[in-house]
Amino acid sequence: MTQAPQPAFQADTTVAGIAASGSVHANLSFADLREHELRPDQGGNHQGYLTDTGAVVVYTGRFTGRSSKDKYLVEDDLTRHSVWWKSDSNGSDNQPMNQHAWQAVRTLTFDSLAAGDLYVMDLFCGTNPQTRLAVRVVTPVAWAAHFAKNMFVRPTAEELEDFSPDWTVYHAPDAQCTEHESLGMRSPVFAAFNLSERATCIGGTWYGGEIKKGLFSMMNYFLPVSGVGSFHCSANVGEQGDAALFFGLSGTGKTTLSTDPKRELIGDDEHGWDDQGVFNFEGGCYAKTIDLTGETEPEIFNAIRANALLENVPLEGDSPDFADRSLTENTRVSYPIDHIDNIVRPVSRAGHPQNIIFLTCDAFGILPPVAKLTAEQAKYYYLNGYTAKVAGTELGLTEPTAAFSACFGGAFLTVHPTQYGKILGEKMAEHGSRAWLVNTGWSGGGYGVGKRMSLKITRAIIDSIFDGSLEQAEFEAMPLFGLALPTAVNGVDSVILNPRNAWADTDAYDAGLQKLAAMFVANFGKYTDTAEGLELAKAGPAST
Repeated sequence: MTQAPQPAFQADTTVAGIAASGSVHANLSFADLREHELRPDQGGNHQGYLTDTGAVVVYTGRFTGRSSKDKYLVEDDLTRHSVWWKSDSNGSDNQPMNQHAWQAVRTLTFDSLAAGDLYVMDLFCGTNPQTRLAVRVVTPVAWAAHFAKNMFVRPTAEELEDFSPDWTVYHAPDAQCTEHESLGMRSPVFAAFNLSERATCIGGTWYGGEIKKGLFSMMNYFLPVSGVGSFHCSANVGEQGDAALFFGLSGTGKTTLSTDPKRELIGDDEHGWDDQGVFNFEGGCYAKTIDLTGETEPEIFNAIRANALLENVPLEGDSPDFADRSLTENTRVSYPIDHIDNIVRPVSRAGHPQNIIFLTCDAFGILPPVAKLTAEQAKYYYLNGYTAKVAGTELGLTEPTAAFSACFGGAFLTVHPTQYGKILGEKMAEHGSRAWLVNTGWSGGGYGVGKRMSLKITRAIIDSIFDGSLEQAEFEAMPLFGLALPTAVNGVDSVILNPRNAWADTDAYDAGLQKLAAMFVANFGKYTDTAEGLELAKAGPAST
């Protein structure tokens, strides 16, 4: 896209209701942003450092991931009966905030932003003009503006001429709400959303992902209530126009597997599905970099160049050390989507997906490398959103732990999960989409005993899905879960296709099977308070 001119308010110090005491830098180019973020007088978390890849690396302090327990939505007449509010066990992060607390954090945010220079970015969330949000991001941090410019759709010069925001993000990482207890808040940190005012206030955290995921949460409100699918998934498309969606929680391979040299990338994280097909919400990618190499993930590795922004990656001299996890396991890079050569152009969208792939990283080694799902099983596994965390990835975690996140993105759902599931099921039925469960986790035993599935094996499975050969395979039933397991897949050792056969200790496998099935049944219980949920539970594992 052509570099857009800066809007007229560049010469003014008042923007988005804030009278800045410093300068307002609006819609800077990538080159100008880099100059600002590398300035030696920035200091602290404002400071960026140029690496020998051409990318800039920044550090986000003690917050190296989202502060999910500090997310709030203002409760009012619009949201009171439409939002999926947090309860003791439902998995929602949507905590209610009253108007008094909102006014307090809004004032705090505005006062913080007024204290110095501001960076403003005007962008779109969504590549579909009918449903996208025009978003204005206001921040005192040059690299945060850079992050937003990487991640969202960059307007053309013509689109900026009459740009009017539908939503404004006020990003004030230095703002700390010291009165949080009296306001009913958990801590001084906040990511607060007001759907009636169409505004976000972020304070107390430097993690860039709060901006990205916050806007995704808002799309997850506006689209489903209009009957449009809004999904936490990556997407790509083959030469014959066969689109695919990849659902999965962090660490399951969603970004890696959708970035496929044989297929064009639509996007790596957030998509809508309307009457024309699937469309990306974003204009960039946000990939994990821990242990990244050019051999294992060449597309992502080669995307780390000028205009890319690394987060929390330690340096050796001026070289990123992707194996260094001393700061966090969640090291990241954001980059414009055109850093990937093989993408859908000029607009990140495609037709209706033929294949839906649910990715899980089963650290218990119980689930198969691949299973074919019925329509009812697809709805069940989508709502359950299973993966497993392994020892060492979180403080205090000493053994594999099951993690269930509704719709493979419970933290970002704004309305009830069944609304997303209903739309997905209807879309799949209407367009004849096939569904698959793919395990990128362990085989032959759980974490510490078995071996993690290689990327080569998973790629071979995905290729067999796309070329149609897996659809034609012979299948056998998996005990308790009732999953259809192929007996042969091109390029994959048939021994591992039935996970029990890969275990040396089959009695241990049988015990693990019973245990995991019980976890699935227990988690899905939260959806069985309706007749539809009770019926859908039959598509899951048998009660043990």
